Amino acid sequence: MDYTKELMEIMNYTVLNTPLYKFAIAFGIFFFFLIARKLFSLSIIKSAELFVGKTKTELDDKIFKALIGPLNFTFVVLGVYFAAMSVHMQKHLNVFLKGVFTLLFFWILFNLVRVFEKDILSLFGKRVSHEIGIFFVKALKVFVLALGLVAVLQTFGINVSAFIASLGLGGLAFALAAKDTAANLFGGFAILTDNIFKIGDWIKVGSVEGIVEDIGMRTTKIRAFDKRLIVVPNATIANSAVDNFSRRDRRRIKMRIGLTYGTSTQTMQKILKEIREMLQNHPHIHKEPLFVYFDEFGASSLDLFFYLFTKTAVWEEYLKIREDINLKIIEIVQRNGSDFAFPSQSIYFENELPVIEK
Repeated sequence: MDYTKELMEIMNYTVLNTPLYKFAIAFGIFFFFLIARKLFSLSIIKSAELFVGKTKTELDDKIFKALIGPLNFTFVVLGVYFAAMSVHMQKHLNVFLKGVFTLLFFWILFNLVRVFEKDILSLFGKRVSHEIGIFFVKALKVFVLALGLVAVLQTFGINVSAFIASLGLGGLAFALAAKDTAANLFGGFAILTDNIFKIGDWIKVGSVEGIVEDIGMRTTKIRAFDKRLIVVPNATIANSAVDNFSRRDRRRIKMRIGLTYGTSTQTMQKILKEIREMLQNHPHIHKEPLFVYFDEFGASSLDLFFYLFTKTAVWEEYLKIREDINLKIIEIVQRNGSDFAFPSQSIYFENELPVIEK
């Protein structure tokens, strides 16, 4: 059998008015550009990375990093285009090629925003919070993506203006459906501009309490102390009272202790005096306000009232200070011969004289 003749017949078989051998050539051209892409990545890109890495500035490193992805994808686009040329289909790809290169341009812009994100955030300085900078970067990314989508659609002959105008009939319905989203967006902007809290702050909003992990355009993520992640809509936060515990510089100590009713007046006065002196001289207690008073006759105790503030808001440090104060109060009370009362109840029995019968 003449396999060569049969192979020639198969290769000359036409599909879409094009011989199969031309499709084989097109595949070979595309495969060649894939190999060229790999060689380009291994040789030129690696050499360029070494070159820009030796420069003193990081500007060229970041620009080069933004270009790597689009440059590699360009070989795929060129492979498709020249493969199409071999089967005389390039005229159908002219518009496609224009749209792809428009996409590549906006891809580069998006990558530039991403690699220069820290530099953009640094432009805000200290006057504007870091979270506003993050909000701006996210908005810039969305703007570049939206503008790129519109530009690509325009290259394909789609009248974007007419398309948007055609949505006017459904604009009211869309606005009503998106009113919660819009409220959350404005709520997020209010949170950032008013500087209510920042990432890392300990806050409480309604029944939600924890550490702020992220402030987004629609929601704020709060990590509860049991490690649950709670997502709260920004509109809810903007319309609620927010307790920001991280903004305070002190924590309150408010308590009562009861001494036994056997404590004399002189002993009570001495105990109060020594406790006040101890607290006044304590290095971690604010001097004002500082209240220590015998204020009530309890059911089974003479009650002392304490109201004061520590000089730290850190929870662990606060507990250590409170423990130290409690131990010193115990020492003062016991040193003066008194003791702490506990709930008790006295029961009296009436004894009747026995009746003697004669």
